[in-house]
Parts: sequence; structure tokens; C-alpha cells
Amino acid sequence: MTTQKLDTSVRAIRHWLARSVKSLGNHSDRLNAINVFPVADGDTGSNLYLTARAGHDAVSKLESDDIGGFLEVAARAAMESARGNSGTLLAVFLSGLSEPWQGQPRLTAPLLALGLERAKVRSWSALSEPVEGTMLSVINALALAAASTLMHLKVDRDSRAALDTLLTQMTQAARLAVKGTESELPSLVKAGVVDAGAVGMLVIIDELCAAIRNEHTDFDDYEGFHGYSVQDPHVHFDFEEIDGVEVMCTVALDALGAATLRGQLDALGDSVIMSPVNQLEEDTYRWRVHVHVQDPEAALDLIRKQGNPVNISVTDLCIHDG
Repeated sequence: MTTQKLDTSVRAIRHWLARSVKSLGNHSDRLNAINVFPVADGDTGSNLYLTARAGHDAVSKLESDDIGGFLEVAARAAMESARGNSGTLLAVFLSGLSEPWQGQPRLTAPLLALGLERAKVRSWSALSEPVEGTMLSVINALALAAASTLMHLKVDRDSRAALDTLLTQMTQAARLAVKGTESELPSLVKAGVVDAGAVGMLVIIDELCAAIRNEHTDFDDYEGFHGYSVQDPHVHFDFEEIDGVEVMCTVALDALGAATLRGQLDALGDSVIMSPVNQLEEDTYRWRVHVHVQDPEAALDLIRKQGNPVNISVTDLCIHDG
């Protein structure tokens, strides 16, 4: 394939989202099977699929020449309908990726590198306690690989050849990051598997590269990830069931209210994720909030003291089969 065949337009972003939904659906069973962190509830694949589908559906009929504006619409819809830790992080990733692309008709290597760096910053800052060995490790590896590749390019940085080189280095770095997750977290070491969210992020990145290159996506090498073969068991069944619930909602907050709420939720529960969805006023944003707690009403009471939560979901942290 020649680099002249690279599609860097909104059409490629549209195809990327559609392909990601299809592939996450196809991989959801295996992703669920190895989901042991942060809780072994067997729903990472389902959560990524449903979140990606919400983003895709929001732009299925949208016409635009702006790759950033197009992806922002998808990211916002994904954020509003995000499921679980993994889905929320995917939405944050898409939102960060879209920011430097605003107003641009074509994707270039520098724009992709900028987007990945912004996505990394947004993703890491969204979590109160970011942890290596997860989706974050893959996102970090992508941003570092893109920045390093851009720095050492021997061709015009805005050329299609530069973008193609960047895509190759990204996928290699992401695969190494996925393999590395197995040894970074005690729960993954115990289960002998790679992180489900990390593999899910790799699916999404592989589809991005394939959409730009107009190629078929090859997932054969995923069989080499520990625990990911179709013959492998559902390891999350071997973990003790976790008590508690996952609370998610959207709420309008100013900077002080957001900081206060994050601190209060950190003290009450864990797996706190807070990320702005969109700006309402100069210092006020709509925030997507995620937390694991024992008592959902205690969390919602804290949220209501700061604002009026909408789009509320409360889900038991129990094992889901598939």
C-alpha cells in the first residue's frame, strides 16, 4: 500500500468509530473474561462497546469537514452515556484527542501527536488515583511514541509518509504496553492475564490505523496476550464478589465545586473519575462523575450539595457473565 491511499479526512474518523464499535462488540466476550481490575465484574468489553456505540450513533448522520469538531460531538455523546471505568476513560480519551484537531480538515502526524498528548493529560487527570498497568499505560505509550517519532522523522512532518510512520510506531508501542500490564498489577499477576481495558484501547487504536490506511484489521497476534485466547477461561469468576455499587451522573459545577466534590468522593469511595463534558459559562462546566461506593445515596447526597445531578445510573458491582 502506498501512503497516497491514506485517508486523513472526516470520512476516516467516521469509519474509525464504526469499525471500533464492530470490533469491540466482537471482542467484548474475551475482554469481559479477563476483567479483574479495578473490580472483577466482567463487564469491561461490554462497557467499552456500549460507550463507543453511543459516540458513533451521535455522528452517524452528521456532515462535517472538521475532524476535531466531528470527533468532539462523538466524544461528548460517549461521555454522557459512558459505562464503567473503561467506558468513561474511553470518552475522556476521545475528548482529549479531539481538542487540538478543532477546525482541521485533515489529520497529520503533528496533529495526531498533539491529540494523543492531550488525551494522555486529560485521561490521567480525570482519575483521582491513576494506576499503571491499565488503559492509562497504553495511552501513555501512544503519546510517548508519537512524540518521539515526530522528533526523529527524516521526512516532512506534515506528509502522509510521516503519518504512516507514526501509525506504525504507535501500534508497536501500544502492544508492548498491553503485554507489560500483566506484571504491573497484583490482580493481573495473580490471574495471569493482561489488562482488559488495555486490550480494549489497543482494539480502538488498531482500528484507527486501519481506517486511515483503508486496510483490514488483523487481530491474530492478540492470541499471544496471556489469557486472551478463545480457549482461555473466564478468570474473573475466580475472584471474590465485590460489595458496593457504581454511581455515575452528570452535574454542572464551577472549579471550586468540582474540586470539593472530588475530595469528598475520594474520602467516601474509590475509582473516582471526574471529567468536564462541555463548558456552560466562564468557570462552569458539565462534569461526568464516576465513583464506586457502598451507599449510593451517600454519594448522591454529596453531589446534590454541589449541583443538580442528571443522567444518574447506579449499578451493582457484581459479576456479570459476558
